[in-house]
Amino acid sequence: MAAPVGPLTGGTLRFLAAAIGARSVVEIGTGCGSSGIWLLRGMRPGGVLTTVDVEPEHQRLARAAFLAAGFPAARYRLIGGLALEVLPRLADGAYDMVFCDADRQESAEYLAAALRLLRPGGIVVFNAAMPGMSAAERMPTEAEMSALSELREQVRADDQLVPLLLPVGSGLLCAVRQSG
Repeated sequence: MAAPVGPLTGGTLRFLAAAIGARSVVEIGTGCGSSGIWLLRGMRPGGVLTTVDVEPEHQRLARAAFLAAGFPAARYRLIGGLALEVLPRLADGAYDMVFCDADRQESAEYLAAALRLLRPGGIVVFNAAMPGMSAAERMPTEAEMSALSELREQVRADDQLVPLLLPVGSGLLCAVRQSG
């Protein structure tokens, strides 16, 4: 499991969710639930976080963290399974935000899924888009670095996206999906 998001990254996620008035967010990579708490804090009251992770232990940890943070079970859906198998079952254009903190080598596939899931004006955010900014962070493999480079280029070149690379934490690659 990757390290939980820190306060700067978490605060940025909260801000982004609040800025767009997010009611429905997808998180790819549940982890221990820390990023989910930040997202829930920024979402509108009654908004629902759908978080996907292949590890049952991550989901158990996240459920306990969400409850400890005071979020009722109606505010989140924990879905177990491989993200690339789960995401096709989610509704097209039904989400305000997609946050990805999962396998870097699958980033291009996650971006394609996010573009299908997001409503116009929705935001996709990839965590750890600028690896190596923290001494405590594991350095990515060559394959992961290549996948991140391809992802950044893909986001930059897509006319339906307005991208922004934020030097927060290990880097947040954000993009707003325009209509059309």
